[in-house]
Amino acid sequence: MQKITLLILLVISQIIYAQTKLTETEKLVGTCKVWGFLKYYHPKVANGDFNWDNQLLEVLPKIQQAETKKEFSLVLENWIDNLGTIKEIAPITPPKDVEYFDKNFDLSWFNNKLFSKKLSKKLKFIEDNRFQTNEEIGPGYNPFKNGNYFDLKYDNKNSKILWMCMYWNLVEYFFPYKYLMDQKWDVTLEKTIPLVLESKNEDDFYTVIRKMAVKLDDSHVEFAIYKQGRFEDDKRYFPASCKIIGDKMVVMEILGDSLAQADGIKIGSVITKVNDKTIKELITEYRDLYSASNEPVLLDKVVRKILSGYSDNVNVEFFEEGKYITKSMTWFNYHDSHRNEFMKGATKKKDKFKLLDNNIGYVNMGVIKVKHVPDMIEALKSTKAIIFDMRNYPNGTYEEIANFLNAHEENFAIYTYPDFSYPGRFKWTEGTNCGTENKDNYKGKVIVLLNEDSMSQAEWTAMCFQTAGNTTIIGSQTAGADGNVTELDFKEFHTRYSGVGVYYPDKRETQRIGIVPDIEVKPTIEGIQKGKDEVLDRALVFIETGK
Repeated sequence: MQKITLLILLVISQIIYAQTKLTETEKLVGTCKVWGFLKYYHPKVANGDFNWDNQLLEVLPKIQQAETKKEFSLVLENWIDNLGTIKEIAPITPPKDVEYFDKNFDLSWFNNKLFSKKLSKKLKFIEDNRFQTNEEIGPGYNPFKNGNYFDLKYDNKNSKILWMCMYWNLVEYFFPYKYLMDQKWDVTLEKTIPLVLESKNEDDFYTVIRKMAVKLDDSHVEFAIYKQGRFEDDKRYFPASCKIIGDKMVVMEILGDSLAQADGIKIGSVITKVNDKTIKELITEYRDLYSASNEPVLLDKVVRKILSGYSDNVNVEFFEEGKYITKSMTWFNYHDSHRNEFMKGATKKKDKFKLLDNNIGYVNMGVIKVKHVPDMIEALKSTKAIIFDMRNYPNGTYEEIANFLNAHEENFAIYTYPDFSYPGRFKWTEGTNCGTENKDNYKGKVIVLLNEDSMSQAEWTAMCFQTAGNTTIIGSQTAGADGNVTELDFKEFHTRYSGVGVYYPDKRETQRIGIVPDIEVKPTIEGIQKGKDEVLDRALVFIETGK
């Protein structure tokens, strides 16, 4: 009796499996994953034997016609079979000297409930007999692999689906920090597909994929639409740069002095609303347009959006002398809003390095170049401390300065690189060393100033300087985006993401976390209004007191 019951249940389950209708999103999620997997794993496809983009466009009508799980799986099975026989090879054994990083690796979707057992077995067979290559990420690396997406037109449904599948799979297999995303990348695919299908024109589509890129949670990610560049004639700007502190926006630097003076704007001016929206409301409105590893970088990116627009007339509410005052401002184009009339010809160049009071050295890492390092060393070698201000982007001076600071050669960073013979897996690679055997190395205190403007090379250089042994990091959370960048360029827009994983030698993460300060200091509105550099001031106190 039990056998008969089990048989009946089995038959019923098979009938349900065969007859359950699939949604378009379910079918496209599965198709996207299979297409990307075959692109990188199938020996013939990965070798470039097929026009794989056209293959997707040709199979999409069949996918659309399939209504049940059985029909859907059959389309995919036939697609794989038509690619030809895959030679079964001996088990692929990883090299003995390779240590894998597998936090990003996940092919469990082979067993998707939408797939037949036969399809799942085919996918597993391809994994076991996958394409092999000696390709490494580096100069000449082409992320698009056997595809040309530069001239795609996004005025039709299939082209949009093709781009989305290409981008999703690039990130799925080759983004080193996929495991750190707030939202699972699978979920992003499921949520993005309906929006892609609903997009009515190219501008709608750009908004959808821009929001898709935001989900990488990577400060390196930018999404630039060329026709919306900052120099376009009809774009207008606030004549100063600002920073968000709490629920207010504070003027940090005057960019167009005559325009700023006309509206009584000065360093430290506090803005509470723009066009009747509070700063908090504007942050919420623009949050899903910018990718950032952490909140400080997101706020900096949002500020750029708040301070530009397409209207000449903008109402800005300021908080001045205990009162809220709304000013009807006229904003101008980039050239006029970034021109300091009164300072013309009198702008003081920033010091590459200088000697401060009490025998303390100061180096501006955003200005000093390799050719200036010998003079810097000569001028500051006898100081009791050197402050390296890295609240900027350095100019590749880490090696020469580390040779001066360090007594020994030290390893300061290790990396994860994608394994192109096993896409989705990453390999730990030998890292980068700095310093040299130098008994005459610098003996004073080494201070590094950091904040959210410290990104990528700045964070990497800070890691290097930490090996000096007498280094103290002062400031606030950095951008949390280290390593090189994979650039994706298209005719109408450009985007990018971090291409290599960067870690401390003990495998501590830097992505999203950034370089953690030993002493945390953030600018205050009061300090900015008084013209203070509170981070630098705190460094001077530490040098004198040791705390």
